[in-house]
Amino acid sequence: MADDPYHFYARRIDNARNMARYYMLSIQPTLFGEIVLMRCWGRIGKRGGEKSEVFASEQEAAAHFLKLARRKHQKGYKPVGNCGKAGKQALSDS
Repeated sequence: MADDPYHFYARRIDNARNMARYYMLSIQPTLFGEIVLMRCWGRIGKRGGEKSEVFASEQEAAAHFLKLARRKHQKGYKPVGNCGKAGKQALSDS
């Protein structure tokens, strides 16, 4: 697994349409050495849906991760915060 984990968290908020959604992606290893792409989505503040997909390699999972992240960006989702090592470092400095 790469040193920099794959994490994506984005929101789409449109008050005129009463829309407040989130979408999260992450790539994680399993206990059996497989690579899983986790997806979570739903209305902000509510329990949403969840789906996991198993991939044979990290490269395949990363390609699918980027495809999904691009698709959500095109639909108007905006990334929120800072994920990964830089985010962890900022929290530890506080």
